[in-house]
Amino acid sequence: MTEAGGSHGGDADVDAKEITERLLGRPLELRRRDVTSEAGVSLLSAQKFWRALGFPVVYTDDELFTEADVDALRTVAGIVRDGDIDETLALAMTRAVARSADRLAVWQAQLVAEAVETEASEQRAGEAVAGAGAETRVVPSLGTAAETAQRMADLADRFEPLLVYAWRRHLSAAVSRMLADADPESYGLVKMRSVGFADLVNFTSLVRKMSERDLARLVHRFERLSADVITAHGGRLIKTVGDEVLFTTVQAAPAAAIALDLVEAISQDDVLPEVRCGMARGPIVSSLGDVFGTTVNRASRLTAVAQAGTVLVDAPMARELATLSGFQLAGQRRRILRGVGPVSPSMLRRAPAEGRRPT
Repeated sequence: MTEAGGSHGGDADVDAKEITERLLGRPLELRRRDVTSEAGVSLLSAQKFWRALGFPVVYTDDELFTEADVDALRTVAGIVRDGDIDETLALAMTRAVARSADRLAVWQAQLVAEAVETEASEQRAGEAVAGAGAETRVVPSLGTAAETAQRMADLADRFEPLLVYAWRRHLSAAVSRMLADADPESYGLVKMRSVGFADLVNFTSLVRKMSERDLARLVHRFERLSADVITAHGGRLIKTVGDEVLFTTVQAAPAAAIALDLVEAISQDDVLPEVRCGMARGPIVSSLGDVFGTTVNRASRLTAVAQAGTVLVDAPMARELATLSGFQLAGQRRRILRGVGPVSPSMLRRAPAEGRRPT
């Protein structure tokens, strides 16, 4: 079982137990054996569940748990007992929820903390020394953390329905893609994916020059802009890793539009450095929400050799785009890409408007 709360020291006006109980929605009044007894499961089974959720096992008998813990454990145990899924699958699905929930919780807490510190900085705009100190702080101050905790507790109940709604919507989209891929009539069409990477140029040098806060803001700006462009064209944002985003689409044209729009939008941004994109088309392996395989590797390697502000595509992608209007392809020299082998890429541009000379 996992510890659900603790106490803070310091002079911030915040009761950590009160915040924990508000966030969990129930009072901390149960011990670990109370939870297992009420849920009707063994302590060993409960420990497996809590580990799957990503929490460390607790061996004390302190009152660290709530009726919500009982409900969650009882629900998972009931699904297994009813034979809907076995324990192995139940734990795997629990891990999937836990990983996503952990990232979401940390992400949202950081966003609120940044907003709190920005408000504080604006209030003391005339205090240059204090403002400069805040710009280089890696972790929030105790005051910021306390204010963030209060705001998250205030928002949790209102955001919870949005979380369930978003999960159901994304689940619907995931199942729809699976059904489309399994349709025999679509074989050879949707079994393929277009995979793209977008990578900020000279990011390493920026890391050395910028403060932690400014760097975080830059990364957030890049992620936000990339997500808006990708989803606008019906693409799927697979993941972001600092200076790089990975996306997929079913067809080639939306992927091409995404890459070109990203290059254009980021080139017009006053804060972000230029971006480069590499794309490939072919079969992929999808697992745990990520994508793998030769197609993904080829797109990644093409991104690494692309020049700033350009988009490189592999031969399968180029062949599909060549049959479509709106795009222009320029063949590049054959390259040997590490871990991929020989590739004959093409540079992708927008086709010039009719009657207008290409630039």
